[in-house]
Amino acid sequence: MANYMDDLRELIGTRPVIACGANVVIMDKDNRILLHHRQDNDMWGLPGGMMELGESLEENAIREVKEETGLECNELRLFNVYSGKELYYQYPDGNEVYNVTVTYICKRYSGIIEVDLSEGKEVKYFAVDEIPNQISPPVKIIIEDYKKRFNELIKL
Repeated sequence: MANYMDDLRELIGTRPVIACGANVVIMDKDNRILLHHRQDNDMWGLPGGMMELGESLEENAIREVKEETGLECNELRLFNVYSGKELYYQYPDGNEVYNVTVTYICKRYSGIIEVDLSEGKEVKYFAVDEIPNQISPPVKIIIEDYKKRFNELIKL
């Protein structure tokens, strides 16, 4: 499948676009969160990315988790939808986006972690009080919500 955003960028360059996508808060049995150390900005983020043409948001989330971590999400629960000026981001290559991000929680997953080195440096679990400060800007608001709602989330 062609990459929708790459095709769009060929037409419009780096100008701002509204980009719809999904990411996933993956929690292990010890209630640690799985973070993805990104290649493009050298920061930590949630596994996820932009939606491709014809995908549902759930398919988008499942595909991105598989691509970036090697894991298969067996169940997704809606966490929240994020949009607005707080989700504006300019990538290191100059591309600008206003993200509309649907975030899911996943506690039921399978597989073995395998990092796609074209997108990430590593994938690692963190306890809520050990989450690094170097969080990718469009994900910061999501991580803040995760921390605020942590006690609620561990009961799911």
